[in-house]
Amino acid sequence: MSNARQPVLVGNGQGFWGDTAQAPLRLVEGGPLHYLTLDYLAEVTMTILRKQLARDPSAGYARDFLEVLRRTLPTCTERGIRIIANAAGVNAPACNEAVIGVVRDLGLQGVRVASVTGDDIFDRLPALVADGHDFANLDTGEPLAAHLERVTSANAYIGARPVMEALAQGVDVVVTGRCSDPSLTVAPLCHEFGWSLDDHDLVAAATIAGHIIECGAQCTGGNFYRWKDIPDLARIGYPIVEASPDGSFVVTKHDGTGGLVDFETVAAQMLYEAGDPTCYISPDVVADFTSVTVEEVGTDRVRVSGARGSAPTDSYKVAIGLWAGYRVVGQLTVGGPDAVDKAMVTSELLFSRLADDGIDFPVEDRFVEVVGANVLYDGMRPAPVDPPEVVLRVGVTGPDRKKLERFSMELAPLLISGPPGLTGFAGGRPRPTEVVEYWPALVDKSVVTTEVDVVEVA
Repeated sequence: MSNARQPVLVGNGQGFWGDTAQAPLRLVEGGPLHYLTLDYLAEVTMTILRKQLARDPSAGYARDFLEVLRRTLPTCTERGIRIIANAAGVNAPACNEAVIGVVRDLGLQGVRVASVTGDDIFDRLPALVADGHDFANLDTGEPLAAHLERVTSANAYIGARPVMEALAQGVDVVVTGRCSDPSLTVAPLCHEFGWSLDDHDLVAAATIAGHIIECGAQCTGGNFYRWKDIPDLARIGYPIVEASPDGSFVVTKHDGTGGLVDFETVAAQMLYEAGDPTCYISPDVVADFTSVTVEEVGTDRVRVSGARGSAPTDSYKVAIGLWAGYRVVGQLTVGGPDAVDKAMVTSELLFSRLADDGIDFPVEDRFVEVVGANVLYDGMRPAPVDPPEVVLRVGVTGPDRKKLERFSMELAPLLISGPPGLTGFAGGRPRPTEVVEYWPALVDKSVVTTEVDVVEVA
């Protein structure tokens, strides 16, 4: 444990893989900060990274992380800001080597880099199933055994403990695989304040803090219903928690940045992806979101206190990806009178011509959507009357890639052999892409062993 700072400042600069590269730089340069967390991974991301690894043994991690390091690491080392990122995906060794390469390219010395592994159980899955772990689908209850040949990825959501072990070794950068999003914040707060993971109320407070900032700017005015009220949205500030030893914390952002932190932005993010707010299950604790008090204590400052928690479960959530065939979607812009009717007729022409050529797609494998005709709010608000233009999105799914490629070939001919007013096919034929089925499951924590590897770059 390091000498505790009061408060400890943790800022999250990435809400997902593909988030803006400017946010981490603004966090480390825009004001005081002790820890920079970067949350890259989601369920589908793991399968994408596994596909990349299959094509290239040096891939399989969030390569965007390297650019963030190049931008931020000099300032972080100068100011003592430590970086924690779940960027390793399914190839922690390659990610670790790439991080060390960036450190050397920057000419930095004495930087300690930790790699946390153990979450990836893809290769162990058949043996675990044979040993009696059924990996039953949390939605359907079906065991995984009959689908093993279709598995493309399998990662347990590990918690804060191995990251805490890394921080205790004085590392500057911690890179993990599928570490739970809130655990990226739990680890530094437990490390700084000397909290045990058995201090359930305190760990619940850290988990709630991590949950609030894990999606980046969603708690500072991004993706918010009062979007017209958000100042300087172009330069939106990413969130910081100022945590205190008693478990209370303030959600804020750097002065001079855009965005907004108020009761509603924070409360909205607390409820985001929370099935039962009284029982938010993480690898570290079961948190009760309803136990906290949320109050505005200043401009862009919201205090959260009173968190209660209970012991974590004896299992980890496992995100499993299954191969489910291919999907291809193309689109055409349809303009002029009767645009909606023309779009529907166009889709019918497409499938009719394919059927005449022996290429038939069952209705359940088809996708037809007319954007501009109330797709998002069907049944909730009246559809527009005769919109002047719409976008027809039409596609198919199936196991036969060549059959889907044949579908793509019939889109362009509609421009001259269908109704008038079709345009917008400048991108060329769409290509089939693999479809992944998400299979959520649980596994006993006893079978998942994490390891921490630390390297100091001389």
